[in-house]
Amino acid sequence: MLFNSYTFLLLFLPVTLAVFLALRRAPFRLGLGWLVFASLVYYGVWNPNPDAPWSPKYLVMILSSCGANYLLGRQLSRLKHTQPGRLLLGVGIAANLLLLGYFKYAGFLAATATWLTGWPGDIAKITLPLAISFFTFLQIAYLVDAWKGQTEEYHFTDYLLFVTFFPHLIAGPLIHHREMMPQFRLKHHGWHRDFPVGLGIFMSGMFKKVVIADNMAPIANPIFGLAAGAGRMPTMAESWVGAVAYALQLYFDFSGYSDMAIGSARMFGIRFPLNFHSPYKAVSIAEFWRRWHMTLSRFLREYLYIPLGGNRKGPTRRYVNLFLTMLLGGLWHGAGWTFIAWGALHGLYLCFNHAWAATGRRLWKPAAILLTFLAALVGWVFFRSENFASAGKMLGSMVGVHGFTGMPDKANRVIASVQPLWVGLALLVCWAMPNTQEIFARYKPALPVKGAPYPARTLRRWWQWRPTPVFAAASVLAIVVIGLQFDKVSQFIYFQF
Repeated sequence: MLFNSYTFLLLFLPVTLAVFLALRRAPFRLGLGWLVFASLVYYGVWNPNPDAPWSPKYLVMILSSCGANYLLGRQLSRLKHTQPGRLLLGVGIAANLLLLGYFKYAGFLAATATWLTGWPGDIAKITLPLAISFFTFLQIAYLVDAWKGQTEEYHFTDYLLFVTFFPHLIAGPLIHHREMMPQFRLKHHGWHRDFPVGLGIFMSGMFKKVVIADNMAPIANPIFGLAAGAGRMPTMAESWVGAVAYALQLYFDFSGYSDMAIGSARMFGIRFPLNFHSPYKAVSIAEFWRRWHMTLSRFLREYLYIPLGGNRKGPTRRYVNLFLTMLLGGLWHGAGWTFIAWGALHGLYLCFNHAWAATGRRLWKPAAILLTFLAALVGWVFFRSENFASAGKMLGSMVGVHGFTGMPDKANRVIASVQPLWVGLALLVCWAMPNTQEIFARYKPALPVKGAPYPARTLRRWWQWRPTPVFAAASVLAIVVIGLQFDKVSQFIYFQF
């Protein structure tokens, strides 16, 4: 069930919220139980094969995973800081990673082994269960914190809601139990304040997804298709338009999803951590990762980079740890060599970034922003391409290997004259306009993430959202524009991870 579907907007969300509000004065566990039930329905209606009958096996899988990790976490909290606890933690982490590895990487590893050795050959296609990467990471973090003695004896309803709460279940943010558990235990009576703020944030995300991101895809896809095909190659102008269009599609798709997740949770009185904060305004690749998928960056830092040694063992080890962290981060995004190359590239970027910062030199801010964007853009070419050959052709076209300008027919010339305009306007929105968190800063739209930037709440600007007739009219106008574009249902890009 997609956030940008009629089923979610007109049925699931209104019914779930109405029943939750009706249960406000009932015992609070009844309300939590309703949210757990609704979240499992949200997950359970997913069917990877629409032509096949619905199967509950993936619902059984996520419930079994939650039950096993909950019991394991309770045992680890009793064995905290002990060697038996450490061994049990290793078993728990290994079990979670084996489950993820089977569904996500078995096909990739088999294909790689077949290419190298000829064995095992073709294997049956393994369907990737929805959200398995996200709920696996959530539960690994919980197990580690349980062994460290940083968890409480949570009720199973609390834990189940923490993992399965529908606004974050599919593609994040990667919430932390310390952030969510106390909120779930509160009785929420301020829905009349939370609902308009949450609805406004949700509609902002919907606008980004439907009006901007989905209109960048028809520009990017044909150009990347040319690079992947056997026909003519894209020209330099086409390749740049296509690469930037994809960078913007991914930006507004994930920014829109993050807003919709934060907004839908806020309608229930729950504040999620900030997950996306204008990463194309970053002045370095290190800052880019403090702004892009902020909760994933936090997880990789706290549960991978720091356990590897972080920066505590000298600069050389620090660079190795940075590279390994980003390499594994790339592999997490997808089972493919292009994702590994993308992660390795960002690992090298971060190493160079820290080496440059150690010199004390600084670039002029606009130049630093542009350079960071261009570095990210090269990475997105690998991220989007199906293989190294098409990525190489796309990058070659971007430096003029296949010609600079020219379109093969008159119809495409008309299209090409419009595409750069839309791409340029979308890029201007990224660089010049305030983001959703800044617009809603008066109402504390999200929780801050340690080590990451956060919009200042003390500033007051005319464009900051308030429950006034002017902003109500702007919201109605946005709904009208969304409605005019709402003629197709497109999946969020991060759903595939």
